[in-house]
Amino acid sequence: MKLSSYAKKIGISYNSAWRMWKRGQIPGYQLPTGTVIIDPPELRSVPVHAVAMYARVSSSENKDNLERQAERLVTWCNAQGWSVSKVVKECGSGINDQRPKFLALLADPKIGQIVVEHKDRASRFGVAYIQTLLAMQGRKLVIVNTADTADDDLMGDFISIIPSFCARLYGRRQAKRKTEQVLAALQQNGPACEQEAPKSLA
Repeated sequence: MKLSSYAKKIGISYNSAWRMWKRGQIPGYQLPTGTVIIDPPELRSVPVHAVAMYARVSSSENKDNLERQAERLVTWCNAQGWSVSKVVKECGSGINDQRPKFLALLADPKIGQIVVEHKDRASRFGVAYIQTLLAMQGRKLVIVNTADTADDDLMGDFISIIPSFCARLYGRRQAKRKTEQVLAALQQNGPACEQEAPKSLA
């Protein structure tokens, strides 16, 4: 399989696949013509069904991180000897339970393992429920890294729920003004304002 076809098949850019091949993270060889031929690993360390990787960032402002996140996941899966059948990249809050691409993975019985870099890439809340339901179907959510993710993405998810909470607390007419006050405080003070946010809502 050509490197370009392999990259398209699993859902990463050709440049990313080229860099990974050069680093030895994707097995393959180069023909005298310059074409790179990929040999996907056929022997797997564990019996698995189709393996899909899911990369997520909270907003389009962090879109550059999606490709790097996907690269790390491909590298990890290759190290396990797993052939990746699909790479899914999505922009959306981890609090949003209506992300269409992630829901499609959960609903696809052909996907035996869904690989995420951190558990909050799947969801900010309720990951244990997702794992339990997948296990009941003989499937699995694989979490590569159990460490916490960066604060900036967490802040993005936090900001995304402020309008909803303001609307519930103060009613629709005051919600916009309260939201603007909280967002202004966050932009001015950064993460340090987290403890002061409730005062802004008072």
